[in-house]
Amino acid sequence: MISIQRFPFNDFQVNTYVVYDETKECIIVDPGMYYENEREELTNFISEKDLKPVLIVNTHAHIDHIIANDFIAKKYNLKLAAHKESKDFLTHAKEYGRNFGIQLDVVKPIDLFIDERSPLKFGQSQLQILYTPGHADGSLCFYAKEAGFVITGDVIFFQSIGRTDLPTGNYDLLQESIWEKLFTLPEKTTVYPGHGPETTIGYEKLHNPFVAIGKDFL
Repeated sequence: MISIQRFPFNDFQVNTYVVYDETKECIIVDPGMYYENEREELTNFISEKDLKPVLIVNTHAHIDHIIANDFIAKKYNLKLAAHKESKDFLTHAKEYGRNFGIQLDVVKPIDLFIDERSPLKFGQSQLQILYTPGHADGSLCFYAKEAGFVITGDVIFFQSIGRTDLPTGNYDLLQESIWEKLFTLPEKTTVYPGHGPETTIGYEKLHNPFVAIGKDFL
């Protein structure tokens, strides 16, 4: 059975997720630790749970979601998996970071390009990959059908959606991603977003002012 632990990190309060199963293998999604105490919090959790990290995964490559990619890669000797369209964001990550007062000495490159053709596998579990651009090129969501949750990055939040005024943002495309990839999931599916609290697909269908479809959709 898949378990998931959320950690809000850095000044942007990015949700970093540790996803693991009974084998103790885990993946780390969007390592956002910027401060030393945040790094300690995550590594202590992994140690206390006796977990074995096997992969770093980025939902997308905006600066707040990739801050600790290099730290985690070196700490646990891990590869980074992300969509190929995230590559340009990483190429310019140091520049983006300076614009927000974030100092990145090293930017971890992508080792494994992932997309919808193959699931993410760890332990005895797997997550279905959904390609969901609109907030940023290369945006991915990770769906655990049996566990009933989806990790959405900055695609959708509780009563909100990701910004579309940043490079490669596109509101119409983001709406399409949400309607076709997320709102077709079961209503009870828990949404674990890139920022803020959890929600559900069913709740957002009815109450999200940016993409709600309404009762006729249900």
